[in-house]
Amino acid sequence: MEDKESLNSDESKQQSDYVRPTKSELVGKLKELLGNNAIQEITSDVEIIRSIFYRKHHLEIEQKKKNFISDGGVEEEFVIPPDPLEEVFKELYGQFRERRSEFSKMQENEKEINLKKKLDIIEQIRNLVNTQESLNKTFNEFRELQRQWREAGPVPQSELHSLWESYHHNVELFYDYIKINKELRDLDLKKNMEAKIKLCEKAEQLLLEPSVLKAFNELQKLHTEWRETGPVAREKREELWERFKQSTNQINKKHQEFYINLKEEQKKNLAAKTELCEKVEEIITRSYKTPKEWNERSAEVINLQKMWRTIGFAPRKENNKIYDRFRKACDEFFNRKRNFFSEHRKKQNANLQLKTDLCVQAEALMNSTEWRKTTEELIVIQKRWKEIGPVPRKYSDNLWKRFRLACDSFFERRAQYLEGQDSDQILNLKKKEELIDSVKSFTMTGDQSKDLKELMALQKKFTSIGHVPLGKKEEMNRAFREAINQLYDQLDVDETQKEILKFRQKIDNLAGSPKGKARLAAEREKLINKLKQLESDIVLWENNIGFFSKSEKSESLIHEVEHKIESAKNRIKILKQKIDLIEQGE
Repeated sequence: MEDKESLNSDESKQQSDYVRPTKSELVGKLKELLGNNAIQEITSDVEIIRSIFYRKHHLEIEQKKKNFISDGGVEEEFVIPPDPLEEVFKELYGQFRERRSEFSKMQENEKEINLKKKLDIIEQIRNLVNTQESLNKTFNEFRELQRQWREAGPVPQSELHSLWESYHHNVELFYDYIKINKELRDLDLKKNMEAKIKLCEKAEQLLLEPSVLKAFNELQKLHTEWRETGPVAREKREELWERFKQSTNQINKKHQEFYINLKEEQKKNLAAKTELCEKVEEIITRSYKTPKEWNERSAEVINLQKMWRTIGFAPRKENNKIYDRFRKACDEFFNRKRNFFSEHRKKQNANLQLKTDLCVQAEALMNSTEWRKTTEELIVIQKRWKEIGPVPRKYSDNLWKRFRLACDSFFERRAQYLEGQDSDQILNLKKKEELIDSVKSFTMTGDQSKDLKELMALQKKFTSIGHVPLGKKEEMNRAFREAINQLYDQLDVDETQKEILKFRQKIDNLAGSPKGKARLAAEREKLINKLKQLESDIVLWENNIGFFSKSEKSESLIHEVEHKIESAKNRIKILKQKIDLIEQGE
């Protein structure tokens, strides 16, 4: 676990030495370190190189991704390109890890050897009390064993405490047992006291060390030296130990406070990371239907990921759990986004085909001179275009330009044509106004046949006159119909004939209207339905007559039904005439 104070000033300088080199230079530096140095000397450098190498590597990938998107690519389709430098780096780093693992194993083996050495030294010290040699020689052997003890190196941590207890116990026994002469003993005690005073001074200097962790680690080394240093005069023993312990307690207190603060900070980090998890989890509960919505939420999740990287570690027990929770939520979001865009691309490709087909249809109509029919068809095609969803971005502009060119080409030609038609329509308007005036001033001669022919000629003439401006069309038709109907009403003809004459005027108007054929067909269909209904009614009425008895009461009912049948037959004749008129017009 990294701590805020784990990088001292030397390490910071060391890290800055590797920021400027390129990835290729970093690989070369790693190869050089592995080739020229012992593994225990380069661990810090190698880890710094690895951190900076991958920082640069990830920045390169982000830049390539941005370039891919700016060139029209879709984010989900971006594939990280292979990097030969990264492969070389991985291989070199793998060699480093192998050598580091071998070194660790070797250290453990050495600790076991050192343990055996120190156990043997303790046994030799124990045996010194039984020697028959001179005092000076025995004491020199004791000093030699102490030197061998100090040089023996570290032992397994699990054996350290019991080993030191045994060592000091036997050293004290040696001093007590051999009854060393006062002069020699005082000299030894004096040397030990000088050594322990220096250890006290070093411990006191550590109180000024800004790095709590460094001070604590150095203190452990001083304690090891203290244990390895022999006893001092009994009257100074407690005083020196209290002095050393006072510095120890202050450093330990700072170390304890550091970890208490670190735990509090880690708790806050856990709360902050939990909040980020909840935000991502809340985002994935919603439903998004458009690429814009997905991209907006994607930017939000990426921003939350950046915030995550700025937050320190959570407590060790929770750190991996909270990371797994955050990663799971992010992975689910981006998996859903990827699936959405996969389906979206399928729809866009289908839309591309549909819109391409509409382009082909519009291009087939762009040179048409059937102005009304083509206009209606193109309006339907344009409406369909609007109903179809988006197409892939790289085709969108060109496809729209192609479609618009076909539509605009027709409507520009149509506009040019209609400009030439305006003057003709104004002239036709004047002709119809004059004709309506003629109808209004028409005087009946009294000759029914002659007057009817004249009125029909006027009606035919009105119909034969071309289009008038659209805003005047209904007004002209209504004025002519009212004027001609007044004249028909003056004719001495039966109502049936009048109805037929007026109907002729109606179909003439329908024929000249937009969608005239369709409106005439609809009118014909309506008349045929009426005719069939009347024929069906006649059959029913005729059948009903057979059920009436010959009583006086039934005769009046029969007479009434027969009248209905007769009226229906007359009506059928009129309907057939109207249908004939429509078919003649068609």
